[in-house]
Amino acid sequence: MIELVVNLHIHTKYSDGSDTHLNIAKTAHEAGLDVLIFTDHNVLVRGIEPYFENNNRKLLILIGQEVHDPTRDPQKSHLLIFGGDKDLAPYGRNPQKVIDQANLTGALSFLAHPFENSLPQFHQTDITWEDWQVEGYTGIELWNGFSEIKDVIHNYLDGLFYTLFPEYIATAPPRVSLAKWDELLASGMRVVGIAGSDSHSLDFRLGFIHRKVLPYSYHFRSVNTHILVPDPLSGDVIMDRRMVIQAFRQGNAFVGYDLPSSTRGFRFIAQGKEITAQMGEEISLQSGITLQIHLPIKTRCILYRNGQRFKSWSNREVISQFIDQPGIYRVECFIQFLGKWRGWIYSNPIYVR
Repeated sequence: MIELVVNLHIHTKYSDGSDTHLNIAKTAHEAGLDVLIFTDHNVLVRGIEPYFENNNRKLLILIGQEVHDPTRDPQKSHLLIFGGDKDLAPYGRNPQKVIDQANLTGALSFLAHPFENSLPQFHQTDITWEDWQVEGYTGIELWNGFSEIKDVIHNYLDGLFYTLFPEYIATAPPRVSLAKWDELLASGMRVVGIAGSDSHSLDFRLGFIHRKVLPYSYHFRSVNTHILVPDPLSGDVIMDRRMVIQAFRQGNAFVGYDLPSSTRGFRFIAQGKEITAQMGEEISLQSGITLQIHLPIKTRCILYRNGQRFKSWSNREVISQFIDQPGIYRVECFIQFLGKWRGWIYSNPIYVR
């Protein structure tokens, strides 16, 4: 399988971002990304070139949207939509209708920043997801790169510090998000976990200080979604687009915090007698399954079964674990960075039936 690094949930000047598609794509290409997914608020931008290419390397560009009800106060329950060609903003007042229309058009839908705090010092409201009765969505945004700044800022000095040193912000996805994901999976739903940068690159001014708050370049080297696809990007936009969307749909993906150390090369598979399953796939238990975990470097790793810690390892790079029980298995890995343990890798589950 080929690994592609994707950064998604990106805003441009078409909504509340600060730059153009072309300039942002150039920055993403310089950061080594493979796929970029734009999701401006309630607008589906058309006419954007599908690739940015330089030095014989392509960056695939997909255009989606972040749909929500603009009349709702505060504006809760945002949906990330990509993979389709229909503008779904007219359905924004009803999240279930947005999801239904996405499914009808072959698009994917993800609940954006499902748990997000307010930041009253900077007039930022709580925009968590509230409409949990909806059905049929593809997955949830486990880790939102912009939301996390609301968890660490408690006063204006904090705001100044983290604006100047954003590398200290990211710690891990909210445990409440992971717990909700496990709850949804335990209910029998297939829910794909992704990470979104929610990048805006906004201006911060305090006296003579003028900086970008979490610039695009920071986000692209930070929290990404890595997907596994059967072939490299070919330059055929229809085939490449279909391949990327299918990987997201199936959950052939993991969340990687790439700033401390690249998460490229992580693998989590289940090996049976005659079949192998990767993240997002299902495998029959038969007489036993060996779960295999490959890490890019030696570090801490935890295996979860049905939302409960099953086994953990320290200072390991290659792990094999025999299992003889069905369940929903997923992996979390941690790394030391800037004086503390931080979340590093979060796999999508393998379903052992």
